Amino acid sequence: MPRLIAATPASERLHALDAVRGFALLLGIVLHATLSFVPAPTRFWIIQDTHQSLLLGLLFFAIHVFRMTTFFLMAGFFARMSFHRRGHWAFVRDRLQRIGLPLVVGWPLVFTPMVLVIIWASGFPNGGPIHRTSGWLPALPNFPLTHLWFLYVLLELYAAMLLLRGAIVWLDASGAWRATLDRLVARIMRNPLAPVILAIPIGIAFSLDPTWINMMGVRTPDQSLVTNLQAWIGFGTAFGFGWLLHRQVDLLRILERRWLWNLLPSVGLILIGFVLAGVMTSAPGAPRLPMSSDTLRLVSVVLYAPAIWTSTFAVIGLALRFMSGFSPTRRYLADASYWLYLIHMPIVMALQVAVSQRDWPWPIKFATILAIALPLMLASYHLLVRFTFVGVVLNGRRAPREAAPAAVVTGSAAP
Repeated sequence: MPRLIAATPASERLHALDAVRGFALLLGIVLHATLSFVPAPTRFWIIQDTHQSLLLGLLFFAIHVFRMTTFFLMAGFFARMSFHRRGHWAFVRDRLQRIGLPLVVGWPLVFTPMVLVIIWASGFPNGGPIHRTSGWLPALPNFPLTHLWFLYVLLELYAAMLLLRGAIVWLDASGAWRATLDRLVARIMRNPLAPVILAIPIGIAFSLDPTWINMMGVRTPDQSLVTNLQAWIGFGTAFGFGWLLHRQVDLLRILERRWLWNLLPSVGLILIGFVLAGVMTSAPGAPRLPMSSDTLRLVSVVLYAPAIWTSTFAVIGLALRFMSGFSPTRRYLADASYWLYLIHMPIVMALQVAVSQRDWPWPIKFATILAIALPLMLASYHLLVRFTFVGVVLNGRRAPREAAPAAVVTGSAAP
């Protein structure tokens, strides 16, 4: 059994990190629910609601900054744990079952209703497809992975990490390279400027993209089978650092101690970045700054890249500080989060279209979307997934209908 679960403090940290991974997926549902309300000079989603909200625009921006970096860091952390618990080939089989199979089977099941909702939305003002194409399935390598792109990238990162690890083990028989790498990771983590250091690779990637604006964050490969460079660098850095962090689990205590140190600057960077996003996209009501577009983009890069890592560290530190103990509710939500995220998009999209033309205040509309979608999806998880073979595929095990908390402490929910 891995040393991480052998000691009580380490096991408590596992509860917190599993909660972070699950809530990162649940926040994705909230983020997608905001899309129809985000103020923008031109429509960028399948429907633009008649009542837009600057506050929901800020919520979208804030979640978008840290959510996927946090998820991939946790994915790398738990991947190494699973690899050493299961062994090489059992790990590969487990990843193909829990990541590859849901991607292959789940994609047509969610994409078909999404297309139907988009067709429905096209009958409304400010609704319908964003980019007109000759068909729904473009020529390869273009492919509408939609919100399931993260599964595709996870498979790529697992394969890349296994190849890289195999090469290092073969070339570094004495372990000297790995010891040096461990010392480097420890030095970075102990440095108060660790988020800035880790932000350098993705900051360079942003600066090399002449069309990048901070509202888009790291470019996601949701429309192609060829993962773009920004995604490789941004999410690959997070995944690799999570893998390396699992080699020295005690370094997590640094994030726990510095949760406030990371939270305060992350809030400031996000707020400033949101203002700059309004300037760069010419959003209604945004101030005008005396800067050229190139200067403005460079300033945005300098602020946004460290915002990613300060907010990621803040979220993990907060969880370690305040959610380290076992909670049946958090455990249940962490288990359910994977299924909810897989199925949520057509449901949320349909509700967005349904309320888009209503003359209701935006808080009522937004609350209605979540109040209908979340209970409906949780009910489907409890009835169709948790105690069935689908739960085995997604979470690696079938939850017993009556189980003591100790029986689920070391469970590994979500990818």
